[in-house]
Amino acid sequence: MTGYKKATPISAFTDKQQKLRLYKISSLKRAISSACLFLLILLAVVNETAAQAVIPQQSTDTIRIIQIIQGKSLREKLIDSVTSVQTIAGDVRLREALTIFTCDSAIINKRTNELEAFGNIHINQQDSIHSYSQYLKYVGQDRVAHLKKDVRLTDKKGTLYTQELDYDLKTSIGTYRSGGKVVNGKTTLTSDEGVYYADTKDVFFKKNVHLVDPKYDISSDSLQYNTETQVVNFITQTHIKSKDGGDIYTSSGNYDLKNGKAFFGNRTVFVDSTRTYVADMSAIDEASGIAQLEGNAVIKDSVDGYSVIANQIYVNKNNKSFLATRKPVLIFKGEAKDSTFIAADTLYSGIEKVDSAGVKKLAITDTLKKTVTVDENFKPSAEKIDSAKSIFNKDTSQIDNAAALDTSKGYPKKDSVLIEKIKDSSISTIPGPASVTKEERIKDSTLKAPADTAIRFFQAFHHVRIFNDSLQAVCDSLYYSSKDSIFRLYKDPLVFSNKSQIMGDTINLFTRNRKADRVHVFDNGIIINEVNKQMYNQIAGRTLNGYFINGTIDYMRVKGSPAESVFYPQNDDSTFTGMNRCKGDVIDIYFVDKAVNKVKFINDVDGIFFPIHQIPEDQKRLSKFKWLDSRRPKNKFELFE
Repeated sequence: MTGYKKATPISAFTDKQQKLRLYKISSLKRAISSACLFLLILLAVVNETAAQAVIPQQSTDTIRIIQIIQGKSLREKLIDSVTSVQTIAGDVRLREALTIFTCDSAIINKRTNELEAFGNIHINQQDSIHSYSQYLKYVGQDRVAHLKKDVRLTDKKGTLYTQELDYDLKTSIGTYRSGGKVVNGKTTLTSDEGVYYADTKDVFFKKNVHLVDPKYDISSDSLQYNTETQVVNFITQTHIKSKDGGDIYTSSGNYDLKNGKAFFGNRTVFVDSTRTYVADMSAIDEASGIAQLEGNAVIKDSVDGYSVIANQIYVNKNNKSFLATRKPVLIFKGEAKDSTFIAADTLYSGIEKVDSAGVKKLAITDTLKKTVTVDENFKPSAEKIDSAKSIFNKDTSQIDNAAALDTSKGYPKKDSVLIEKIKDSSISTIPGPASVTKEERIKDSTLKAPADTAIRFFQAFHHVRIFNDSLQAVCDSLYYSSKDSIFRLYKDPLVFSNKSQIMGDTINLFTRNRKADRVHVFDNGIIINEVNKQMYNQIAGRTLNGYFINGTIDYMRVKGSPAESVFYPQNDDSTFTGMNRCKGDVIDIYFVDKAVNKVKFINDVDGIFFPIHQIPEDQKRLSKFKWLDSRRPKNKFELFE
């Protein structure tokens, strides 16, 4: 090959040249080895430096040495060969990193780094937390202070008072076990035991906890309080007593004492002078006076004798109103547990004030911040009211004379049917049952509430259902006032009493002692009494007026132009003889044993009798006939579904 120099074989070198060559190779190896070692050492140093750089420097506050800053006298005493103590007296001032200790006198164990101080002790921790006492034992290694006698701990928000306190300067947590008190502004809390978290401003109180505030007095076994936010957290059975009256019983929730807002859980119970409120969850805003009750909420009024059950209730304590939604049910307590149950999509109740001049409408602000008044249009028109009152404003002698016609010996038994034609048009008032006196008959129209009395009213909207053991009803909307104890039913109202059904455009149901006393139907009224599945007694007219005895319909008068009826008379053995279909200006119906027993026609009577087997199908029903028993509530439990 050309261009390349042929390598010289090792054997061709002389001994001297070979030794020189081996020496150069050895020197080169030693140089390379030294360089590698230097690089390894350099890398180790760099790594160590880097490792130290990422480790944060320890705070100077972790230094455990207690330093003497000042004192009028200083002595050192040797305890044993390895232990000596320093005693300082007179305006003592000590330092441990960022913490300053002042006292009258102190003893320092330099080996264990412990401090024992006496008289007017003050611990200033970074000028944020201050502790005071008359005796101190401080363990520098653990940074734990044991304070005794007239102990005071403050964080500029609240102050803790106790006779013994263990305070951890690392965590800023103080613990007392022999009784303590926290004062925060006008709020004072006391308990047998407590833990104070200075960093978060929380205090956990335990055993015989008592909170006194300008508005509330709270007693509990345990609770948590924040001195900065002034929020109380309830974690066990707690009794909250309002200075304005009223009690709250809860085991879960929180109360913002500064802003007057609270939230409660676990079926909290609220009790005031007349009402009790219960719910799974509750929220209160004192500024607006609004309370919201959620989940199986209940309001029970012991004075007015009603209760409300719903899944959501808004209560306005300022105007004493409430709005209930989510399957609400209103319950009026009656005699002998015969209560009346009312269900609707929405229930509302408020207060109207009555004085000597009459009813004053009060503006009411609902939960949606809309202004609402008691709308007089929600009640029957003035014309209808005057029409109803006119029934009771006739000459009382006529009432007595009319009543004497049939009530002197009571109503006839169910052994005969009497259809009379009475031409005397002057007898146009309601005779009524013998058991109702003249004064009682006019009581509803003359009853007025005492002067300056608060009257509670109730409104129910949409899908209204009413259940009582003796009477049931349905309608679209309802109004009830304790002023006159009248249930006013609107839009397709139906009233059911035993086997009778009452219909009309508007129905007023008068009650006495929470029982049905009288019913008045405005326009297109009809009462249907079921004899059996094929026979129905029917009386229809412009207006209907009926009376009840012990919740059972007893008498009814129908007026119209004309009033008309379909009636099935019976023999002594209760067999049916046929059907009467008649018309007249006024029809009186008398009931015995919950069934129609006697019918009277007054003025311009016109009718026809059909034998039982010759009744035309088109004559069995009046034009207004609708048997709607399927809409009748069958029991009170249906109202809660």
